Amino acid sequence: MPHPIVPVILCGGSGTRLWPLSRSLYPKQFMDLGGDTLFARTARRALAVPHAGKPIVVCNEQHRFFALGILKELGVGAHIILEPAQRNTAPATALAALAALPNDPLLLVLPADHGIADQEAFIRTIEAAAPRAAEKALIVFGIAPIRPETGFGYILHGEQSGPGFFVRRFTEKPDRAAAERLLTEGAFWNSGIFLFRASVFLEELERFAPAMLEACRAAWAGHSQDKEFLRPDDKAFAASPANSIDYAVMEHTQRAFMVPLPLAWSDLGSWNAFHEAGPRDETRNVRVGDVVCLDTCDCYLHSTNRLVAAVGVNNIAVLETADAVLVVDVNRTDEVKRLVEQLAKSGREEAQTHTRVFRPWGWYERLALGERFQVKRITLNPGAAVSLQYHNQRAEHWVVVRGAARVTAGEEIRLMRENESIYIPARMTHRLENPGPIPLEIIETQTGPYLGEDDIVRLEDAYGRF
Repeated sequence: MPHPIVPVILCGGSGTRLWPLSRSLYPKQFMDLGGDTLFARTARRALAVPHAGKPIVVCNEQHRFFALGILKELGVGAHIILEPAQRNTAPATALAALAALPNDPLLLVLPADHGIADQEAFIRTIEAAAPRAAEKALIVFGIAPIRPETGFGYILHGEQSGPGFFVRRFTEKPDRAAAERLLTEGAFWNSGIFLFRASVFLEELERFAPAMLEACRAAWAGHSQDKEFLRPDDKAFAASPANSIDYAVMEHTQRAFMVPLPLAWSDLGSWNAFHEAGPRDETRNVRVGDVVCLDTCDCYLHSTNRLVAAVGVNNIAVLETADAVLVVDVNRTDEVKRLVEQLAKSGREEAQTHTRVFRPWGWYERLALGERFQVKRITLNPGAAVSLQYHNQRAEHWVVVRGAARVTAGEEIRLMRENESIYIPARMTHRLENPGPIPLEIIETQTGPYLGEDDIVRLEDAYGRF
C-alpha cells in the first residue's frame, strides 16, 4: 500500500522584492494574479498528488485569514498552524512534522509562492520519489539550471540510484563565477521542495539542531486550538534558532537524496522572474492589465488600476497600483527589497499595505484622505460581520450602495437597504452585518481629529481580535 502523503504548505514569506503588488501585510503568495493566487495554485497542485491527505498550512498571524479564505473558496479543509514568530523553514516544518507524527506520513514540503508549469510531470516525479522517501531518505527536488543564477542554492550530485542521485554537497547562493563553475560540474538548482517522513526529519533535526527541536517540541506540546487555527506556544517557539531546512539538516545529513524535477520552474522571487515566466508578445514584452506600448521591447509592464503607456523603452519593469508606481531596470529587480527597506524606515504606509486592506469579513479601500476626514469603500462578504466596537475620536457616516445591511447603533438595530444612510457618533457602540446572499457595499465617511486604525475598541468579535 502506498505511503500516505501530507502536503505542508509554507507561506510565511513577505515577498518584498515584488513591491508594490506584494506588501508585508499582503505578500506575493496571496497577490491577486488575475483571479488566482500562487497559494491557491500550490494547494491545488499538492492535492492533485495521489494519496495526498489533508494539508498542513504554516503561516503567520497577519496572513491567517488570507489562507483560510482561499482554502474555503477551494473547498479544502486544512490544519492551519500559526507561527508565533518568523524562524525560517526548518522550525516551521518541525511544527508540521510534530502535528503529523502520530501517523508518520510522508511530508511534501512546498513553498506557497513558486511557479510550476507542468503539473502532470510534477505528480509523476513525486510518485516516483515516494518509495525512496518511505525508506527514510530526505529527498530534495532539483531543477536543471538554464543560466548561472546567483540567487538560488545549488545541489552537486553523486551516483545515480533509481529515480535520483545521492547528494555530494549543497552550495547556497554563489557569486557569478562560482555559479558558472557549478553549471559546468552538472549542478542542479535547489527548488526548496522536499519529501520525507515526518519521523525521519525530526530524527535528523535532533541530531544536527537539537536546540531547535527542543523549542519546537515545547511549542507544540503547549499548542491551543483557536477555531480553525492551531497556535503553538509563543514563548517556547521564540526560543528556537532561526534556520532553513537546507542549513539546519540537508547540508549535514547522510540521508540527502536529489530527484530531478523535469519541468519549467521559477521561485517567482522578482519581477525579472515574472518577466521570464510570463507570456511574451512579439517584442518580448510581458503585458498585464491595461497596457499600451510603442517601440518597446524586453519589458514587464503591469497595470492594476490605470492605463500604463510606454514609448521607446527597453529592459525595464513598470508596476502600477492605486498608490504607487515602480520603474526599475529589469535586470536589477532584486534590489527592490532595498527600496522597500528605505520606505519602511521613513514610515511610509506603502511599504506595509495597499489602499485596499483585507479583513476576515471582506475588505475596505481608502478612496480619499484629508485633514480630519477619510472616505472608504467597504465590502462585507455574505453572512459576515465586523466586530461590535466603538471609536473614541472619530464619527462615521454610512451609505449603503449595494445589498442590505443590519446595523447596530447603540441600543437600536435596524435593516438598511440601498441609498439609505446612518450617522454613528464617536463613542457609540456599533456593528455592521451582511444578512444577505450578495456582498454588501457601503461608503463610509470618517470625521474627527484622529482617524488611525488603532482607534477601535472591540467589545465582541467573531474572529478573536481584541
